[in-house]
Amino acid sequence: MSDVVLEMREVTKEFPGVRALNGITLQVRRGDIHTLIGENGAGKSTLLKVLSGVHPHGTYGGEILVNGTPARFSGTRDAEQAGVAIIHQELNLIPELSVAENIFLGHEPRKGIFLDWSATYQGARQLMDELSVPVDPRTPVKDLGVGRQQMVEIAKALRVKANVLLLDEPTSALTGHEVEVLFETLRRLKSQGVTCIYISHRLEELFAIGDRCTVIRDGATVGTDDMANLTEEKIVAMMVGREIEDLYPARSNPIGDPVLAVSDLEVDHPFRAGERIVQGIGFEARAGEVLGIAGLMGSGRSELLTALFGAFPSDVRGEVRLKGRSARFASPLEAIHAGVALVTEDRKAFGLILTMAVGENITLASLDRLSHAGVLDRLAETKEMQKWKEELRIKAATLGVNVSTLSGGNQQKVVFGKWLATAPSVMLLDEPTRGVDVGARVEMYRLMNRLLEEGMAVIMVSSSLPEVLNMSDRVLVMREGRQVALLSKAEADAETVMQYATGALPPQARMVPA
Repeated sequence: MSDVVLEMREVTKEFPGVRALNGITLQVRRGDIHTLIGENGAGKSTLLKVLSGVHPHGTYGGEILVNGTPARFSGTRDAEQAGVAIIHQELNLIPELSVAENIFLGHEPRKGIFLDWSATYQGARQLMDELSVPVDPRTPVKDLGVGRQQMVEIAKALRVKANVLLLDEPTSALTGHEVEVLFETLRRLKSQGVTCIYISHRLEELFAIGDRCTVIRDGATVGTDDMANLTEEKIVAMMVGREIEDLYPARSNPIGDPVLAVSDLEVDHPFRAGERIVQGIGFEARAGEVLGIAGLMGSGRSELLTALFGAFPSDVRGEVRLKGRSARFASPLEAIHAGVALVTEDRKAFGLILTMAVGENITLASLDRLSHAGVLDRLAETKEMQKWKEELRIKAATLGVNVSTLSGGNQQKVVFGKWLATAPSVMLLDEPTRGVDVGARVEMYRLMNRLLEEGMAVIMVSSSLPEVLNMSDRVLVMREGRQVALLSKAEADAETVMQYATGALPPQARMVPA
């Protein structure tokens, strides 16, 4: 078929004890945005790594054709020379290098034998401007938030000027505005003849950007169809092999008394003296309630949660009360002992110890509770590990396997298990379903509902507006480090939230509804 730009024929890929791809067959038409979806561990990321040369020819079975010609990439540079570039799900950046250095790493402009720094910075600035990200290209990547680091990763792939662009969860850390910027970029590239293979767990994204969709399950192709012929229900059923009735499970538990109360909270900027990165924050989080926090990237959402957990590296002022008692924590350890847990947005940097086993990560924050007179109760620890592995349906061969070998979604489940093992009364969730497939997400929502029924208070930051609106009882909106609205469920709709987040509406005069 002349319109097929890329094809996989019966591709298999094995790791020790695991067959990640089991006879994948895929045809991608030229100029399409071809979406790819499946549960965590289905083989999506492995598929893209095979296509992009991360897993070189000879390490997998089957055949790959680009423009009808067999492709045998020995590495990513071979793939890029053939016009195939990848944007990885997990960031592939060097933190100590600048934005520009990361974008052009290995492809630096030169004047003779010397690097052309002027062209490097100018090229990086142009790429970031195309993505509407106002960042100095000389800024070290480590000084950027996860969302902006993701945009640098996207800029790296755009720099290659690929004919086939592979995108693995590119929006997982992006706000709604940044997602729209990315979509406009992809539509522009499509109009120029660029083909995209796009992985996402967000069903609304597939319908917003996709032409066709392939569903894979357990490493095999389930089916491919035009997006016009599909519905969310059909895709979910193909993914999980069963119907899921409600993506956002309903709950009817009563809302109780305030568990965490915050007033006049402000947080100093860690690098600029005299500036506040968060200020004017006041709210109550109640037992059995999800308080959602919405806002654009840079609005201070993550900094707020980190400060409440006692982990932000600068001064925090204001009043925080936990169950009626003063509770501004000087360290995360104090927060944990008081019954507060934080699921961070970057699980690899702050949520897991990647060199440790799955089970060890699960009990890492609750070792004191599992110890007696300073001696760890190994039997109790094993039971706790097994409990959360089963309850969260963590796909791992054993509790002893290294957590780094798990898919991104299963790693996130381990992070959840670690904090639930501490039996918290307040759960702070920062992008809790980032990189988690729809089936596992529904399981997490059901778990959240059960915890809420037991009286836990949940404060949730999410860049997914549907998630915020459907799971929250109230929505706190932030803009430029300030709280600009606190909306009841009836008041919170997508348009209103975004108008407050962007400054189209003035801040509410009454911040705490009666």
